[in-house]
Amino acid sequence: MLKEFKEFAMRGNVMDMAVGIIIGAAFGKIVTSFVKDIIMPPIGMLLGGLDFSEIFINLSGTSYNTLAEATKAGAATINVGIFINTVLDFVIVAFAIFMVIKQINRLKKEPAPADPTTKDCPHCLSTVPIKATKCAHCTSEI
Repeated sequence: MLKEFKEFAMRGNVMDMAVGIIIGAAFGKIVTSFVKDIIMPPIGMLLGGLDFSEIFINLSGTSYNTLAEATKAGAATINVGIFINTVLDFVIVAFAIFMVIKQINRLKKEPAPADPTTKDCPHCLSTVPIKATKCAHCTSEI
């Protein structure tokens, strides 16, 4: 069983998938930082200095000025701003992956078309095997 597992784990597609997952996780961190540190500050500034990560709905009934205060106090909150940041992360990652896959597909070579196995009879237009010298339907020489 251990030998079978080793053979399975060492197959090219499993190793490719593992590398893809690791690179994807690292790429996700980059995108999260990009959204949080590059995209959201200008958007927040355009919206009057709004910090999206601080948008929350307090369900506890007590007033808190920041999400950190509410979290520290153990208050139940709906973290709308963090959700917005996460959705933007997803959209950017999905778009980046779409663009990469689109370029990979464009660079892939199309497989050569298979050689035909049949041809049409010039007299009756019936389909006959490519090696035939006489049509089976109209008996004409091909």
